[in-house]
Amino acid sequence: MKIIVCVSLVPDSTTKVKVSDNKKSIDDAGVSYILNPYDEFAVEEALKLKEKYGGEVIAVSFGTDKAKEAIKKAFQMGADKGVLIKSQSSDFDSFNVAVNLSEYLKGQSADIILFGKQSIDFDGLLIPSMVSELINLPCISVVVKLDIENGKVIAEREVEGGKEIIESQAPIVIGTQKGINEPRYPNLKSIMAAKSKPIEETPAYSNENKIEIVEMKLPPAKTSGKIFTNGKDDVSELVRLLREEAKVI
Repeated sequence: MKIIVCVSLVPDSTTKVKVSDNKKSIDDAGVSYILNPYDEFAVEEALKLKEKYGGEVIAVSFGTDKAKEAIKKAFQMGADKGVLIKSQSSDFDSFNVAVNLSEYLKGQSADIILFGKQSIDFDGLLIPSMVSELINLPCISVVVKLDIENGKVIAEREVEGGKEIIESQAPIVIGTQKGINEPRYPNLKSIMAAKSKPIEETPAYSNENKIEIVEMKLPPAKTSGKIFTNGKDDVSELVRLLREEAKVI
């Protein structure tokens, strides 16, 4: 089985983000980057499929040289090969990422293509469905359970208020959700082995963006709260503040 898992490098969610001087990106100074957490579930699921059916796991990322760190983390978890679709710029939107990934994937004849359902920086939930449309394959996202038998794919996915079971056929694009598995921790042996695995580079197929970032800014700081201590005697004042200051009623 040929399994491709697409991974991305994102700012650590514990990082205190600052907006850069150009107001169109974050300031990289002091920012630590990690493998996108939802992609960790995708890598783990890819490895479980390999352990069950055999084959190879190929980790693919689009971005600048920095994106190699995401591939290296996939190596440490157990991925066999790595490919960087190299962009000359860090200014790319979801469409640009999807086009570049899809152009690479078209020639790979993968049985399963795995993504995290979203990245924690863009938070768009767009890439799996965009790629599936561009390469004309079915897509199931927000998947919390996955079974594959003789090319038949049975996926359980989260929907509002419950879950649904979907059946399809491989090849297919899958977007993983938290709960599908528990990503393994790399051991010393796999960390050392990862250092000797080369990362293949291929130039970007496209540099076309559909979205332009006009301005980035942090949300306004939260104001101090108000505490009412007089019980029902404060109701009228509370209503007035909700109407005139908070403007929620």
